[in-house]
Amino acid sequence: MSDTYFLYHSIGLYPEKTADLTAAMTAFAQNWGRSDDGQWGYALDKRAQFVARWRKILNAGEGTVTTAENVTSAFHTLLAALPAQALAGRRVLVGADCFPSNHFLLAGMAQKYGFTLQTVPLRQGAAFVEDEDFLAAWTPEVGLALLTWVSSTSSHRIDLDAMVAHGRRMGSLIGCDITQAAGLIPYDVTAPAVDFAISTSLKWMCGTPGAGVLYVAPALIAEAQPEPRGWFSQDNPFSWDINAFTYAPDIRRFDNGTPGTIAALASLPALDWHARQDHAAVLAHNRRLTARLIAAADEMHLPLITPRDAAKRGGSVMLRLPETLPAAQIVTQLRALGISTDARGQTLRLSPGIMTTLEGTETLITALQNLQTRA
Repeated sequence: MSDTYFLYHSIGLYPEKTADLTAAMTAFAQNWGRSDDGQWGYALDKRAQFVARWRKILNAGEGTVTTAENVTSAFHTLLAALPAQALAGRRVLVGADCFPSNHFLLAGMAQKYGFTLQTVPLRQGAAFVEDEDFLAAWTPEVGLALLTWVSSTSSHRIDLDAMVAHGRRMGSLIGCDITQAAGLIPYDVTAPAVDFAISTSLKWMCGTPGAGVLYVAPALIAEAQPEPRGWFSQDNPFSWDINAFTYAPDIRRFDNGTPGTIAALASLPALDWHARQDHAAVLAHNRRLTARLIAAADEMHLPLITPRDAAKRGGSVMLRLPETLPAAQIVTQLRALGISTDARGQTLRLSPGIMTTLEGTETLITALQNLQTRA
């Protein structure tokens, strides 16, 4: 049931999503199956519209945003494109509460690219890295810091202004993974100005898999030389002189061969829907429901992992279940009642979105109370 759907940290829902997605894919099939040469014009235009929607979300300038399969591939493309001196012999700083995929990537690239990966640890018993610990580890030896705007396991939101200001003083490149709050909490790549940002369209914007994005600031674009390059990396893709390759002057240099378009055009209806919303009202709705969940957690004496201060959290509420309530079983039992949640270890993750209602939230709370009583 959509009114008891609490998985916006994973996949977002909006009214008519199924119908919109079906129509988009049907239109693609009809256009791609035509017996003329109009297919690419149709598909590339949809991709361009997808990028334009993301530019609006990020307040990003033209020629600074491109598509990617996912956050990890976007991050890899950016890292491999950096000048050698940017990372060689230096440190790359990341928090232990980053999205694990990004950490896997950095650990695998460290030796090849000559940098040392430094992971800021969690304090004993903590669910997220404290801002002050990250700042203390951020010294001038750091060539690049990847900031996790909102943690996927705690919904902790960093003080982005303070982080970026410190990073500028250290002379580091600054990237930000905005996946867990993009589209819900306002974000601007220019305030504070970061060097790059990465995200997916899956969550609060209700898109599809494969519809990731990469933003790169103009100054860094000018220095970047992406390793995978192809005909779409050029200013003129139809320049086929194999001895005269030149990178495009803007974000297009991060493209390479023939671009994939299906994920972008499949996600475009969701982004169009998102653009029509009153974003302040969407956030206020989330805040009302998360406040109720936090109050209920206190009533049930369930430890709250998520910060209480709304300014320090994303759109989710994470609760630590006692061992008497095995999280996997709780998720299964809630699912049987038509309530959609998930867990990481003993952490129950609850993310109410546009289709989650107050009544649905009360249904979840009552179900948790009953399961707790039985245990």
